[in-house]
Amino acid sequence: MQHLPPPDDDALAHSARLREVIQGQIIAAGGSMPFWKFMELALYAPGLGYYSAGATKFGDAGDFVTAPELSPLFAACVADALAPVLQQLGPEACLLEAGGGSGAFAETCLAKLLADDALPARYAILEPSADLRERQRARLQQRLPPLLFELVEWLDGPIQDPWRGVLFANEVLDALPTPRFAIRDGEVLEEHVALDGEGRFLRVDRPADPLLAAAVRHVERQLPQPFAEGYRSELLAQLPYWLQAVVGGMGDGALLFVDYGHPRAEYYQPQRRDGTLRAFRRHHLVEDVLALPGLQDITASVDFTALAEAGTGAGFEFTGYCHQASLLIGNRLQENLALAESRAADDIARHNLRQQAKLLTLPSEMGERFQAMGFQRGVEFGAAFLAGDLSHRL
Repeated sequence: MQHLPPPDDDALAHSARLREVIQGQIIAAGGSMPFWKFMELALYAPGLGYYSAGATKFGDAGDFVTAPELSPLFAACVADALAPVLQQLGPEACLLEAGGGSGAFAETCLAKLLADDALPARYAILEPSADLRERQRARLQQRLPPLLFELVEWLDGPIQDPWRGVLFANEVLDALPTPRFAIRDGEVLEEHVALDGEGRFLRVDRPADPLLAAAVRHVERQLPQPFAEGYRSELLAQLPYWLQAVVGGMGDGALLFVDYGHPRAEYYQPQRRDGTLRAFRRHHLVEDVLALPGLQDITASVDFTALAEAGTGAGFEFTGYCHQASLLIGNRLQENLALAESRAADDIARHNLRQQAKLLTLPSEMGERFQAMGFQRGVEFGAAFLAGDLSHRL
């Protein structure tokens, strides 16, 4: 059995600095902070949070592998799905990627859109991490031809001016700081983080604010039975506001989200009594999400029913919902694999490409654990979801 190696001294010192920041804010707040605030600081505190600091996150040397890191086939198929929308919108369209990762998606997507004759006028990356932004810039400047690199820009916030185009987000929603709720004596409580006598983090429950309590009851009314005593999970009541903020001044266009999660009835199953919250470090699942702040990713699965509500509530038409495997297969995975194989250097490279395709699509790998959801306004995006639509499960 492979064991998780302990962090080195520099990493532990980094985590200790972030721990002190969080401890100070807990004390200033009167002894506890909502869990979502702890998650926000652990992931995004300037210069110290997991996504804000300089440690490697993606790939074999990091803590997890995303689909764009795993294989360029993912971005090639997504580009083929988005190309018809960009062509409908014309040459002034913008493609906005929320959370650019290592830049691997942008690298392949831009090249594929050029080949599809669907190149946008702008490729904007909304990236809150200054460290990741610099890594993306270095990668794309090195690997893209000047014609394509000149289209790329980095944003500090959503596009507020009127714009038309596509918003794409892969594994972004799972990293949004999420409130946690608990049911005690029939009441809705909110999970907070407090300090014990030695300054260690511990979970405590406090009365939920009206927004979270109303959101929990809204979800509960849609389930076959009420939440049981002691049931605990996540509920991102702010998702509609986040979505409206990130689309900014967007007019006509399409939205595409890819992430891991469940439709609501499966998300809040009675047996899932402690929710979906988890942490990862060096490709290992870590049980204690409060441990080593800044050194591990904290994540929660996505309620895709809530995403459907948020998208339509923001004025978009629901387009489709499917497994990642269906999205890729329905958007020319076989053709993109064949093209990549024809350009591969040798049999080993061709074998690796076929293995990547399997990892992206097999149910036991990413194929069904990850799902895709799309929305449209003033364009037709439905063809991207013709393979294996799951909207009946929402």
